[in-house]
Amino acid sequence: MVFGGLQKNSLIDYPGKLSCVLFLSGCNFDCPYCHNPDLAKGYPVSDSYLNENSIYEFLEGRKHFLDGVVVSGGEPTLHKDLSFICEKIKQLGYPVKLDTNGSRPEVLRTLIDRGLVDYIAMDIKTDPFEYSPFIRKDHDPNQIISCIHIVMESSIPYEFRTTCIKPFVNERIVEQIARYIEGSELYALQRFNNTEVLHPEFFQNNECLFDNDELLNLKSIAEPWVQTCIIR
Repeated sequence: MVFGGLQKNSLIDYPGKLSCVLFLSGCNFDCPYCHNPDLAKGYPVSDSYLNENSIYEFLEGRKHFLDGVVVSGGEPTLHKDLSFICEKIKQLGYPVKLDTNGSRPEVLRTLIDRGLVDYIAMDIKTDPFEYSPFIRKDHDPNQIISCIHIVMESSIPYEFRTTCIKPFVNERIVEQIARYIEGSELYALQRFNNTEVLHPEFFQNNECLFDNDELLNLKSIAEPWVQTCIIR
C-alpha cells in the first residue's frame, strides 16, 4: 500500500469534527479534472515517508485533539488492507469517514457490515451510464448504482457529491443523478477549481466552469429529489 500523505488537521473534511485526512494513493478512474493528480497516478504526495506505524503513532498522540479520521484518496477501496487500517483507527477510538468514488460495492458493503466506517462521502461524477470514455472506459454503471443503494440503506450518515464541471454536468445530468439518490440525506454540488488537474489538456479549449447563477439553477433542479442540497 502507498500512503499518499497525511493532512494533520482539517475543519472541513469531516462534518462537525476536527479531523485529520489520510490519503491512499492510486485510483481506478481517470477524471480529467482530478485535483490530486499524483494520488490518482499512485504516487505519494508527502515529503516524508509514511508507514502504518508512524500513522498510528501520530493518531495515538492526537487522541485529545482530533475528533475523527478521514480516509481518502485516490480511491481507498482499491487497497486490500483498507479494512485492517480502518479497524486499527477505530481501535484507537476514532470515528472513520470514507471518501469513495463508489466503484467497489463489495468492499463498501464489507466495511459497513463490519462497522468500520461512521460516515461515507460518495462522489457521483456524472450520470453513471456516461462515465465512459473520459472517467473510465470499461466502466460498469451498475457498480455506481449498487453503491448508491448500499450507502442509502445503511444506518450511518452519508453524503453524495458531484463536482460541477462542463461537459460532465448539466441540468439533465443533475436531475438524473438526483433521481438515482432520491430521498438521500445530503447532496453537495461542488465548485470546480481549475488549478492543478490530472489532464490539463482537456480544458485548454473548453469552457468548463459554472457561474453562481448556473450553480443555483442546478441546486434548484436537485432540491425536490433530496432532503438537503447544498453548493460547496
